[in-house]
Formats: sequence, structure tokens, C-alpha cells
Amino acid sequence: MRETTSLGPWIRRFLLEHLVSERNLAANTRLSYRDTLCQLLPFVSARLHKAVDRLAVDDVSSKLVRAFLGNVEDSRGCGIATRNQRLAAIHALARFIGEHSPEHIAWSAQVRCVPYKKGTHAAVPYLDKLEIDALLACPDRRTQQGLREYALLLFLYNTGARASEAAELTVADLHLDHSNADILGKGRKRRQCPLWPATVGELRALVADRGPQEHVFLNRCRQPMTRFGVHALVERTAAKAQSDMPSLATKRVSPHSIRHSTATHLLSSGVDINTVRAWLGHSSLETTNVYAEINLEGKARALAKCEITAGQAPTKRWHADANVMKFLRSL
Repeated sequence: MRETTSLGPWIRRFLLEHLVSERNLAANTRLSYRDTLCQLLPFVSARLHKAVDRLAVDDVSSKLVRAFLGNVEDSRGCGIATRNQRLAAIHALARFIGEHSPEHIAWSAQVRCVPYKKGTHAAVPYLDKLEIDALLACPDRRTQQGLREYALLLFLYNTGARASEAAELTVADLHLDHSNADILGKGRKRRQCPLWPATVGELRALVADRGPQEHVFLNRCRQPMTRFGVHALVERTAAKAQSDMPSLATKRVSPHSIRHSTATHLLSSGVDINTVRAWLGHSSLETTNVYAEINLEGKARALAKCEITAGQAPTKRWHADANVMKFLRSL
């Protein structure tokens, strides 16, 4: 078997060279691609009764890719978004092999013709200002742990940062004298985000004894928080806040819903949508337009409260008002 026909070497080059050196993808994206292949290869191996290390490129046919995607939805219980995410990784692998191996161009085209599945767009979850205030009021700021939790929650709401962005933030990324922070986002793109004076004060106290390369947000063991730790903190705080704000029990509260809340509240306060796009680090304005639609719904509800009811008596026209006419004749 020629080396170019074996799938193993291609996957090694794809994961260790292409994704890292050529595309410079973020670590979480690379892990997502790896996880897809960790699911795909055993599935193909079982269907063909062939050892994983003996699989050839052509064994991963478009028919088996479709069967794998069906398995992702049916057996694993994943949604359409996850299914499409897995397909994106497979498309990327097929494109890479097709670009470097002319004999596999036809195979690459067939695999890349497997279409993404269209799904319904779920409503963007966000919290009202009172619900955000309830979250921020939960940490006991008389304790060191409470101060750390409050600083993280305030930073998430101030910046609209993703959980991974907050977890990776270092002291060197903070420019507290200038009230801003550098955030490393998707696609390894950096953006500057302004900080409120209250956020600056909390962060200044939090990192007072830290070196530039240390992480800003640490857990109780003084180890850097992971994105899973950030998620756990937000969910734990939301569960605690439900006693004072029962409406939180009906919402799925996560770092991303706080991010949505930041965008929605910025637009509601009159901030330009392009500024919000830069604030959140969106590469396309189309992504940010989702929040503009939410803002329009809020304006429509406000307008409905001002609507004249059908039974309201019409205002009398000026020339039908006897007092007005009497005044005009006296001039």
C-alpha cells in the first residue's frame, strides 16, 4: 500500500502540522477537530470490520460520512449544531488531503459535497438587568473567594468575554491605568475592551501581588481557572440567586448568556452596533445583528405600552373648541 493511500499519516499531518503551523487555530478548535476524528475513525472501522490503523483514505466514503452524522444525532443525542460542527472538521480534512494528493481530488470533492443540515435558530438567551444584578449580588464579598467570584462575574458582564477568554486572561493583558484589557478571542484575534471603573478597582485588588505572566482568575487552590470552572461558577451562582430572582429558574444561565446580555444591554443603552461588534470580537456584523433584532423587540414592546387604545376619545380639533374660537375673535 502506498503511503499516500493510508489514512493514518494524513491525519497526523492534518492535526500536528496543518492545524497548528499553517492555520494557527486555537487550542480548543484543534481539540474539537481531534474529537471528531476520535469518533469518526472507530465508527468507520466498525462498519468496514477493518482495524483503525489499516484504514485507507477512500474508506471514509461520503456514504459512511452521512451514516456517521446520522449516528451523531440519533445515537449520541447531539443537536444539529454539533452535527454540523463534526462535518466542518471532516470537510477540513478532505480539503487538506485533496490539496496535497492529486489522486484523492475526486474523493475530496465527494466528501465535501455532504451538505450541512439546516436547523431552526434558537432564541438568543439573555438576562434582564435586574437578573444580572441578582447574580452580582450573590458572592460574599467579605471573603477572599467571594471577591474572586465577584471580580470574574463583573468582568464577564463588562466585557462580554467568552469563558475560555476569561480563563486565558493574564495580568499582562490588563491595562488598568488606561481602563482596558486585551482579550484573545476566536481565530487568535486580539481586541481591546474598555473596563468600567468598578471593574478596574476589583481587578487591581485581585492581581496586586501577581507577575505579568500569571493568570488573572484563579480557583481556591491558586491554580488558573479553566473554562469549565468558569461555567461551573456561573451556574452555581445562578442557582443561588434564584431565591431572590425566581425568573432565573426558567433560563439557562451560562457565561455565554451573560455575553448575550452584555450585547443586548449595550444596544438598549444606545451604543452603536459596530461598537458592539468590536466589543464582542465578532468578525462579521451579521453575527451582531442578532442582538439588534432583540433590541427591536424591546422597542416594540415599549411602543405597545404607549399605543392609543380603541376606546380612547379623540382629541377635539381646535376650530371646534368654543373657547379657542372666542379667544381668536377677541384679537
